[in-house]
Amino acid sequence: MANALSARLLAIVEALPLRPGLRVIEIGCGPGAMAREIASRIGDGTVLAIDRSANAIAQAEVSARAEIASGRLAFRHSAVEDFVLEPGEARYDLAVAIRVGALDGRHPEIGDKARTRIAAALTPNGCLFIDGGDPLREVPL
Repeated sequence: MANALSARLLAIVEALPLRPGLRVIEIGCGPGAMAREIASRIGDGTVLAIDRSANAIAQAEVSARAEIASGRLAFRHSAVEDFVLEPGEARYDLAVAIRVGALDGRHPEIGDKARTRIAAALTPNGCLFIDGGDPLREVPL
């Protein structure tokens, strides 16, 4: 399988509170391996995977044709600090971001804006998880 999931990312997916029907955003999806794995675990739920790199999104779309065709996975070119839902797009239940500088402290100047954008895209009870815990930690929004 192209872009197989590393043991580290598999542990992260397994730590997420996934269940059938969830709407999940993956922030900083890169080539899309984790997004594909999440999509395979949420039944009729959906995953929206975003990345600031147009090249990463193009690569992810090639490797996820089946999931995209099924309607369970979509990709969008967007930086997290610029992300907004499209008109009529339903909010998401959960967001996950691994190695995203705006959320892990590497780029604090855009962290507040990024968290505000994520909060606006999530349901009132929505959760954001980032790396840095064992293996995840929840970030209050």
